[in-house]
Amino acid sequence: MGYTCFELEETEGVAHLILSRPDELNSMIPSFWTELPEIVDELSDSGRARVLVISSTGKHFSAGMDLSVFTGGSNIVDSGDAEPGHPSNEVGRRRAVLRRNVLHLQRAFSCLEEARMPVLAAVQGGAVGGAVDMVTAADCRYATEDAWFCIQEINIGMTADVGTLQRLPKLIPDGVVREFAYTGARMSAARAKEVGLVNEVYADQETMLAAVHEIAAEIASKSPLAIQGTKESILYARDHSVAESLDFISLWQTGMFHPTDMMESFKAQADKRNPVFDDLNEQRRGL
Repeated sequence: MGYTCFELEETEGVAHLILSRPDELNSMIPSFWTELPEIVDELSDSGRARVLVISSTGKHFSAGMDLSVFTGGSNIVDSGDAEPGHPSNEVGRRRAVLRRNVLHLQRAFSCLEEARMPVLAAVQGGAVGGAVDMVTAADCRYATEDAWFCIQEINIGMTADVGTLQRLPKLIPDGVVREFAYTGARMSAARAKEVGLVNEVYADQETMLAAVHEIAAEIASKSPLAIQGTKESILYARDHSVAESLDFISLWQTGMFHPTDMMESFKAQADKRNPVFDDLNEQRRGL
C-alpha cells in the first residue's frame, strides 16, 4: 500500500518505517496524522512485527507540524467555526471540536506506546516540535552526531500539546525539561545522550541505522509475548507506584505466562541453536 509520508519495509520480524518527504523536511502534513497510527496499529494488530524501527530521509528527521495543519481548508487543528447564527458557532461547541482534534493528533503518537512491539527511533539532523513529541513516545531513541532536538512550540507562541510535556519529564531530569521547554533552545545529540534522552550517538546515519537494526534483530529474536509483557510492565510502572506495578505484573503472569516459550529457550540453548517463537496472535481492533 502506498503512503504519502512514509515508506514501510519488513524483514524477519523487523518493520522499518521511514519518513519519506525529505524535500519538505519531512514536515507533518495532515495525511501524516492519519497514516502513522494506521500503519502502527496494523503492524501491532497483525502480530507479524516484533519490533518497529522509525527513521527518516534527508538532512533532518522532521521539521515538525506543517503549517497546513493549522491553515487552509484541509487543516485538522480547526476551531469548528460555522456561519454566523448557526448553532455550532457557539463558543463551547467550537472549543469541543478543537479539543477532539487535539486528541486526534495525540493519538498519532500514543499509538507508538500502545503498540505491542517496541519502537526504536533513529534521529538524524533536526527533530523539531512534533518530532520531539513523536520520538518521546518511542521505547528507545538513537541519534547521529549532528542531531538536535527543539521544543519549537514555545518559539511560535504556543504550549506543546501532543505529548512532549507529558513524556519528557519521565525521560530526563525535571530542571532540564523546564529549561528546554521554556527557552525553545536546541539540545545537541551529545547533551541528549548526557541527560538520557537518547541511548547512543553515532557518527553518521548509515552507522546509526546499522546499529539500530542490530538491536532490533536482537529484540525480534526474543519471545514476542515476553517482550509485550515487558513493554506493558515498564509503561505501567512509569505511571504507577511500585506496589501497583507489582500487582499488575502478578496479574499479567497469572493470565499470560505459560512455559512454552521458556521451554523453547532452554531447548534451543541445549541444542546450540536460535529459539523459534510463534508470532503474537492477530487481534481485531474494536472487538
